[in-house]
Amino acid sequence: MQNMCMSLVVRPSPIHSVGVYTSKPIRKGTRIVEYLGERITPEEADRRYDGVSRTYLYGLDDGKTVIDGEGLGAYLNHSCDPNCEVDEVKGRVWLFAIRNIAAGEELVWDYNLYDDDDPAPCHCGSRKCRGTMYSREWMAKIRRREARKKKQRSAHAKRRTSSRKRNSGAAA
Repeated sequence: MQNMCMSLVVRPSPIHSVGVYTSKPIRKGTRIVEYLGERITPEEADRRYDGVSRTYLYGLDDGKTVIDGEGLGAYLNHSCDPNCEVDEVKGRVWLFAIRNIAAGEELVWDYNLYDDDDPAPCHCGSRKCRGTMYSREWMAKIRRREARKKKQRSAHAKRRTSSRKRNSGAAA
């Protein structure tokens, strides 16, 4: 696990607004940049960003801490076919290269969003694009929840129809 001195550049991105690019090749396993920012509670994050469509929040594994991102780490865009991944090391959040990255390439990681129902469409353009920045696991949970709701609505509609038939038969 290397941490090399590298040249990173923020410039326009076809994925979204701006992105972070490397001007030198990066080897797989290299620690690239730390995800920095104020550490706040999830409740404070909700309060600060209620109704805001774009945030740079990163929830730590402890479930009690959220980083309100700033700096280069916050500018890395999402991709369903990432070249970086995030990892917590001794309470710090780092982005690592998960494959060799060529000079000039945009640095991207899979946000794997969760715990929200708002749309989070993906525009990464990858052939592997799943169409959302939510994790596969979260999307499966949402689909199961929607299937349960649909089943409940269907059962409720059947009970209503059955009740109407009984009532109309009693009136005859």
